[in-house]
Amino acid sequence: MAKKKTLFECQACGFQSPRWLGKCTGCNQWDTLVELTTEQIKFVEETKKTSSNPKTQKAISITKIQHENIQRFSSGSKELDLVLGGGIVPGSLTLIGGSPGIGKSTLLLKIAGNLAQQQRPVLYVSGEESAGQIKLRADRLQANEKDLYLLPEINLQTILEEIKSKNYGFIIIDSIQTLYSEETPSAPGSVTQVRTITFELMRVAKSLEIPIFIIGHITKDGSIAGPRVLEHMVDTVLYFEGDPNSELRLLRGFKNRFGSTNEVGIFEMSRHGLLDAETMAGKFFNKDKLASGSALTVIMEGSRPIIIEIQALVSEAYGHPKRSSTGFDNSRLNMLLALLEKKLDLPLGTYDVYVNISGGIKINEPSADLAIIAAILSSYRDRELSSETLFLGEVSLTGEIREISALGQRLKEIETQGFKKAIVPTKPLEKSSIKCFVANEVSKVVEWM
Repeated sequence: MAKKKTLFECQACGFQSPRWLGKCTGCNQWDTLVELTTEQIKFVEETKKTSSNPKTQKAISITKIQHENIQRFSSGSKELDLVLGGGIVPGSLTLIGGSPGIGKSTLLLKIAGNLAQQQRPVLYVSGEESAGQIKLRADRLQANEKDLYLLPEINLQTILEEIKSKNYGFIIIDSIQTLYSEETPSAPGSVTQVRTITFELMRVAKSLEIPIFIIGHITKDGSIAGPRVLEHMVDTVLYFEGDPNSELRLLRGFKNRFGSTNEVGIFEMSRHGLLDAETMAGKFFNKDKLASGSALTVIMEGSRPIIIEIQALVSEAYGHPKRSSTGFDNSRLNMLLALLEKKLDLPLGTYDVYVNISGGIKINEPSADLAIIAAILSSYRDRELSSETLFLGEVSLTGEIREISALGQRLKEIETQGFKKAIVPTKPLEKSSIKCFVANEVSKVVEWM
């Protein structure tokens, strides 16, 4: 008698093993391996056979390959076009993730209304809401257009038949974890289902030249739920960031085959949905007066400079001192505190230190180190800093203040917003009306405070 073939698959990352394991060796999570049925094993084997290309290909010199011109079209949102690299690419597959209530469905429904207004037929597939619920949200977003079609369906085969029945120019899937395929005998949201459905949507997007946007749920650690292959298969991966209680939202690109991943789109939540933030002036800082423990700096989000306010609170510790930061790397905060104790002889080891970046923005570059230090010193001494001075510079472990990128562009933004002074690591090459005070060591910053 032939021995029954067994196969176990991880429901978190898609790792497959011929025997059961308590801990997945692919993602290091416990109790995630599930035994596949005979039909599922057969489907996996058939998928591997069909995916392998029997035709042999010969290598071609890159000089003989013609350049492919990408024709984009606008989504009706300048911020989304900026993140996508200039607009939507026909035939592209885009994945948008974010925490619940951050605005994923709201943004895409608004974009669907914009495109339908341009007489481009749009199909909005929803597996989580009824057509009536989407209609109510469309009324609020002013997205009611005759070329916007709703399909509350979770069966992939039915969705594919609808796509083929009409010449759609844009498709939205909300969300990928709710769909299922009859050809794959497993529950919706499982690794096998997500992988199969994404492959079918990618095939449809490429063959029919229809851009498809997919909404994906995220896990507790902030990553897209489902197998990592989901992010590898799509052309673009976008993540929503920001505090759901705040009106500002950031849309950041983490993967883009048609453009740069450095750009960030900034949106503002209103009663009409997510709208492009027209101006960033005053969104992340208070220009009138700074309280003790507040300092201003300029960070680069993609190609745009943004002035932000950094807040610090230093208070005597009762017991073990605490170090906490919101929007800033906590390990880097500990490094800066150790540097202040070493270079300035500050007894911060007996104080609690809290740092917050206003506006719910997250700092991913070291240019704000000097402003962090200035805010901590301001709170420690309970002394207000000048609301006309900004702090720019990266601080090293030796206490040296190093150069930062795009200094001229940052100073230009400072000048535009009406500020007068800036503490910088080096003298700028371009002329500016901003009074720049050069400080190449942390100890010299105290002189300007």
